[in-house]
Amino acid sequence: MEVEQLPDGLDGVLFVYDSPSSVSFHMLNTPMPLDIWWFDSDDHLVGTTEMEPCSGKPCVSYRSPGPVIWVLETPLGEYEFEFGAQLSTG
Repeated sequence: MEVEQLPDGLDGVLFVYDSPSSVSFHMLNTPMPLDIWWFDSDDHLVGTTEMEPCSGKPCVSYRSPGPVIWVLETPLGEYEFEFGAQLSTG
C-alpha cells in the first residue's frame, strides 16, 4: 500500500501461504496498477488479474480463481507469463 514504484532491484512482491487457500486482494491506497499472478500448490500459474488503484472505500476485491499457495504482484504490464507456467523460487 502507498507504494508508487518498486525499489531498484525488486521485480514484485511474492505472497506465500502455508496451504492452498482461496484468497482475495484489494488496492486500497495503492496508487500504481498491478498484475496479480495466481499459482497453485503445484507451482503452476492458474490465473492472472489486472488490479486498478483505489483511493477510498469501497474497493474492488480481486479473488483467486481457486485455491492458491503463491501470489505474485508485479507492476501492470511489466511481465507476461503463460497459463501453466511454473514458478521457480530458487
